[in-house]
Amino acid sequence: MSESAGYHRVTIAETGESFQCSDTESALSALARSGKRGIPVGCRGGGCGVCKVAILSGDFRKRAMSRSHITEEDEARHHVLACCIYPQSDIQVHVIGKLQKAIHR
Repeated sequence: MSESAGYHRVTIAETGESFQCSDTESALSALARSGKRGIPVGCRGGGCGVCKVAILSGDFRKRAMSRSHITEEDEARHHVLACCIYPQSDIQVHVIGKLQKAIHR
């Protein structure tokens, strides 16, 4: 992370749990780095839709997301993938995504 990176608080509405996120790091990466849970984790690349959240408040920038999981209508309602958003202010999210099946390793 660069020295000029800003840090913002990401709060999960369902639990009230929060974690710090650099504006150069995806919300999902910051969640994993913090060791906390609350947003389901899938491919981490925007292709599976497992980490879908609704942004309730705050500003963010985003990168490309699979249209099979995030439609233009979803984006208009601030439904995005946590692996593809970069907070630009404190944000609050509501978790929409769910794991489709248990993963055993």
